[in-house]
Amino acid sequence: MSISTLSKITVPLDSNQSASNQGLLMPKLQYRFRVSLENFGVSTPTTELTKQVVDITRPNLSFETTTIDVYNSKVYLAGKHTWETVTLTLREDVSNNVQKLVGEQLQKQFDFFEQSAAASGSDYKFVTKIEITDGANGANTVNVLETFELYGCYIESANYNQLAYQTSEPVTVTLALRYDNAIQTPQGTGVGTAVGRTVNTLITGGGA
Repeated sequence: MSISTLSKITVPLDSNQSASNQGLLMPKLQYRFRVSLENFGVSTPTTELTKQVVDITRPNLSFETTTIDVYNSKVYLAGKHTWETVTLTLREDVSNNVQKLVGEQLQKQFDFFEQSAAASGSDYKFVTKIEITDGANGANTVNVLETFELYGCYIESANYNQLAYQTSEPVTVTLALRYDNAIQTPQGTGVGTAVGRTVNTLITGGGA
């Protein structure tokens, strides 16, 4: 049976730039992902957390606005940027592996028993990797389609959520992760790509 008509189920394109009809590309799917935390807590392996991930938000980026007042007008420039916190939800397990690792990380940031703070950020910061995969498993090799690497992470807040008689849902803990920088790898596929800076009026239109 011919399925050539499926190539027409897409958005028609400018024929000067590309073929007028071409099939849709396979999208990345939200549920095909994995999260790994490096230097999180003290115990090993931290893959116990990877197996118990429920969901995670992807990085959000915003720039402050720098306003230049000139004569009759205003000019706006991109100011300092801010990476918004990432929210990670984990299922608790009956062996307390998740709770132990989360507790160890919190203790690295601040010793709650001794009321003693860490000397520097390097004592407790970790790396978070968010990988989108192609869905392979078992004997089939998993291909990573995209990776966000979050550097200089620490737990900004830990929410142990609630217990309730009226639900059959598992117990969860939700972490808000603050980080210093995020890069998409392999480099060249997104944030972190090497981009040449413009000179004079070649691209930007000149001036501020």
